[in-house]
Formats: sequence, C-alpha cells, structure tokens
Amino acid sequence: MKLNNFKALLLLLCIFSLTACKDSAEEERYTSEEIEKEAAKLNAFFETEFQQDLEDSPMLQTRLGIREDYGSWDDYSHLRHAEDLETAKRRLEFLNNSIDPAALRGQDKLSYRLYKQSLEEEIEDYDFRFYNYPVNQMFGVHAELPAFLINMHQIDSIGDARAYLQRLQGIPEVIDQVIGGLELREMNHIMPPQFVFAHTIEASRNLLRGRPFEKSAEASALLQDFKEKVDQLEIPEQEKTKLVLEAQEILLNAVKPAYEKLIAKMEDQQQRATTEAGVWKFPKGAKFYETALKRTTTTNLSANEIHEIGLSEVARIHKEMEEIMEKVGFEGSLQDFFKFMREDEQFYYENTPEGKARYLTEAKQIIEGMKGRLDELFLTQPKADIVVKAVEPFREKSAGKAFYQKPALDGSRPGTYYANLYDMKAMPTYQMEALAYHEGIPGHHMQLAISQELDSLPMFRKHETYTAYVEGWGLYSEILPKDLGAYSDPYSDFGRLAMELWRSIRLVVDTGIHAKEWTREQAIDFYVRNSPNAESDAVKMVERHIVMPGQATAYKIGMNKIVELRKYAEEELGDNFDIREFHDVVLNSGALPLNILEEMVKDWVENEKG
Repeated sequence: MKLNNFKALLLLLCIFSLTACKDSAEEERYTSEEIEKEAAKLNAFFETEFQQDLEDSPMLQTRLGIREDYGSWDDYSHLRHAEDLETAKRRLEFLNNSIDPAALRGQDKLSYRLYKQSLEEEIEDYDFRFYNYPVNQMFGVHAELPAFLINMHQIDSIGDARAYLQRLQGIPEVIDQVIGGLELREMNHIMPPQFVFAHTIEASRNLLRGRPFEKSAEASALLQDFKEKVDQLEIPEQEKTKLVLEAQEILLNAVKPAYEKLIAKMEDQQQRATTEAGVWKFPKGAKFYETALKRTTTTNLSANEIHEIGLSEVARIHKEMEEIMEKVGFEGSLQDFFKFMREDEQFYYENTPEGKARYLTEAKQIIEGMKGRLDELFLTQPKADIVVKAVEPFREKSAGKAFYQKPALDGSRPGTYYANLYDMKAMPTYQMEALAYHEGIPGHHMQLAISQELDSLPMFRKHETYTAYVEGWGLYSEILPKDLGAYSDPYSDFGRLAMELWRSIRLVVDTGIHAKEWTREQAIDFYVRNSPNAESDAVKMVERHIVMPGQATAYKIGMNKIVELRKYAEEELGDNFDIREFHDVVLNSGALPLNILEEMVKDWVENEKG
C-alpha cells in the first residue's frame, strides 16, 4: 500500500483508535496486557475461521491466488446450507461466551461487532435459503463455471493444466447438485419467470458450440481457453497435444452431457413458469423482500421510502439535464433530448472490431489519466494494477453492461474492468467517462484493491462486500472526478447524470416490481420514458431486478450516504476539511454497513475539531 505522506499514517492511527478514545472510562477496568490478550484471542479466532472457510472453498482459494485444491469446485448441494448454519451458530456461541467485547479497542471492537452481526443475519436468513434463482442470466452457475475457468484458473505448469482438466471432469457433479436445488425450489413454489429460461438455455447451448462439440473451424470457448494457456507452457509439443486431446475427450464425455442435462431440466421447468416478476409471489415474499432491502442497503428504509427517494431523485436529475439542454442549445422537450442522445450517430462507435477496439483504448486512456491525478484526492492508494477487457463472447449477450473483478491477493492477477461491447448502441461514448470512473479508478478498483491490501484488518474484513458501501462508493466515484475538472464536455456530464438517473430509477423500479406488483413491461416502460438509455439497457436492467431483488437499490442509497457524510464533514470542519483524509476514513476500514460508516466519519470529525 502506498502512503503519500506521514499525515496519512497519523490519520490511520487516529481512525483505529477512535473507539478506544470513546471508551476511556472502560479502559481503566483492564490492563494493557488484558486488552492485548483479548485482541489476540479474537484475531486468532478470526484467522482460524477464515482458514476453515478457505479450506471449504477451492474457488475462493483460486480467486485469492492460492493453488491448493486447484482441481476442485465448491459444494453446490442444498445440504451445504445446514452445515453453514451449524457453523454460524458455533461461531456466534464462541463470540458470546469466550470473548469479552468490553476489553476490545479500536478496529478489534469493530471487527467483533461486524462479525457478530454477520453471523446473526446468516442465522436469521436461513429460512430464505432457497429464495433465489441459482440459474439466471446475471450470475447463473451455467455461466459461472466456464467464466471461472477462463478468468481465474491460470496455467503455469503441467500440474495446473491437469487441475483444469480435473475441474472439467467435476462439472457433472456440480450440475447435478444445482439441478437438485432447482427441484427443491420448485417444490417450494420458487421458480424464475419465463424470460429467464430463454436466456439461460441459450447461454448454455452457446457453451456447446465449436470443437469438439461440433464440426467447426472454431474451437469452443473452453477448448480455446485451455489450448491457449497450454500453448504458453515451456513443455514439449507432444505433451501439449496430449493435454489438448484429453481436454477434448472430457468436454465431449463429461461437460456436454452435463450441460445437456441442465438444459433439459430448464426446458422442463420453462413449461410451468409464469410471467409474474416480483418476489411477492413467493411464500412469505413480502417478508423476504423487506429483509433483502435491509441486507442490501444496511438501513431500515422501507420499500415505500426507497420508492419515494427514487421518484424525488429522478425529478431533480431531470431538472439538471434540462440545464445541460440549454447549455448545448438543444430545442425541444427532455424526451426529445433523450431521443437525440439515443439515436445520434456521433455518440456511438461502430459495432465492428475496430469500433470496439477504439472504445477499449479510450476507456484505458480515461483510467490512465485519472491515475495521474490520484495524489490530489487520496493518501492511500492500491499497489495492484488494473486492466480493461471486453466481456468474453460466450457470455456477453446476457452479462451486465460493465463490471469489475478484484485482483488476486498475491498480486498474480490485476484488477479488471470489463466492458460489455456486445451491443455498441448500449455503450454510448457520452457515458464512457463515468463508467470508467465507476468500475475502475477512483471507483471499484480503488476501494476493493485497497481493502484487501489493508494489513491491519483480519482477512474476513478484507473481503467483505456490503453492497450499499461498495456500490455506493462506485457511484460516488462517478461524481468525484468533477473536483478535478472532469466532464468538461457537457455531453459527458450529461452521461454522468444519465448514469446517476439510471441508479435513481432503480429505486423506483426494484420496489415497484417486488413490493407493488409491477409487471416486467411496466418496469421497462418506466426506464424508457425517464432515461436516455437504449431500450435494450432497460430490458436488461429490469430482468436484473427480477432475479436479484433489492440488490440494485444499494447504489443510490449508498452514494447518498457518502455524499451526505462528506457534506457534513465539509460544513463541520470548514477550511480544515481535507478530501484526502475523508477518503482515508471511508476506505481504510474495508467495507462497512452505512450506519457504522456514519459513526466513523462523525468520530473523525469530532476528533479533528478537538
């Protein structure tokens, strides 16, 4: 981790000791040796349990750059839920009976609080363990397995190649476990609406296109990936050929029948699926959605409150967009301006390899430009680098518009900003700047890379992902570069507003679908009428809301809180406010629930004033 100056170190020490400062009366009850002993016991417990989680998840090991169980998959069976419940109860019992929280200070006290809350919520949420769709167009296991092999499983030796083959061989077992879960959910009246099946069936069939599944000049996605990685090995050509032939055999005899079995199950369920979109249709659907909103936003905001916040923000942003209309001299209504931004060719690159390459090149330039300005906004900066890639063809049709993948913990893999260039009409150039800031720098790459590089935190906190915090930071990072003069082009600033508008509409539509029984068509229409985005954007987003209830409300709720806290700090500290210090307070404790983030910022402000 890079600390720009000594002031950053002092700030870190201040942050880590804030809670301790508050507890001066309690401190007198414990000697320094007792405090140190309790902290050591707690952190030893955290490390033991994290190592247990690591041992139980070969896929997490791979994501972190560890190659111990390199040929294995995680357990996808429904029996795992009961095992996880017992683990959570055992851990909670230890915290309640073996740790004295009053003896903890600073980050140790906060770690205790976060871990305990997480366990309590996991136990409370057990009743809703089947309230999801394991096969869906956003993150379904049908796409997760090949994407994991392609993006995560590196091959640097023959052993790594054989581990890849072992994972291919293990796909049928995972698919069987997933099918068992689909059947259990249907028995409990939990099944996705009809449109999901069309996406997931097509994506599954796409995986079986090309050699060795078909007589084709092109290799399938998995064969191509394996062959390219093996070709990089410094081993005899005969050995490379042998490995590739073995991969072809496993793909034909294991992977293909497994995916055909999954496709058959999806086609069977598709016949019984309805068009009902919201989780209100589930048994205890209203209670589930209420819980989902709490977990996602880390607030107690109700669905109605979130809906109204969304409507208010949509109206405000529309007004700011009208001001940009006047600035560029556009005559007509806001809807006319939306149509102009949607259709005018100047805002879109050609849907060709050259057009896509140009988009990627310019996105990289935006990120590189921001890298050079980070010292003006941040004291703490990540060591990990970031690269920009297009979403792979086999999943680009159903994947989201853009997303970020964390770097490997050991530095062997950089962070990655993925841009989905399947439909260039859905990737207008006027949104390019804001999108790069959100997914890359100063957005997700800054927050997530810094988080896992924090040596002062236990491992579970380095990898915690409170959605409102993580995505709130991403959305806050879209507006942050304005402080440095970004968005000088009014159309680009319109693009920033368009993306904030999009997240505000999410508040309205997500709650509309799941709490107010809106149809898929009603939801799409609201997006199209109120934003300049392509209709294909609206369709994808509504379909995302449907399979990920509550998730998309996190962005704007999280951003609003960070903006609110910054404004509070600026007003309280006046000329003593330092944006770099504020960002250290926000980032240097890892992801946090919004209420705890608010406590930390207010503690910092009081300490600065004192």
